[in-house]
Amino acid sequence: MGLGGISLWQLLIILLIVLLLFGSKKLRNIGGDLGNAVKGFKKAMQEAPEETQQISQQQASFSGSPEQDHKQTKKVEQ
Repeated sequence: MGLGGISLWQLLIILLIVLLLFGSKKLRNIGGDLGNAVKGFKKAMQEAPEETQQISQQQASFSGSPEQDHKQTKKVEQ
């Protein structure tokens, strides 16, 4: 007995049917696309903590009231 009640022979038959339906070239392309998607997802997951850290640092450096910020922007515009 294999995965969830599916035996090894049943998995091989399913794989053979999928191979016949799509062809090896199409499956290779799908596998490559899936691999690239997983790499992109992992990269995004690694970048997400860095971005949140940058945002929290920006929020921590934010000090003063909105009125002070408005006065500072007026000075910059002049």
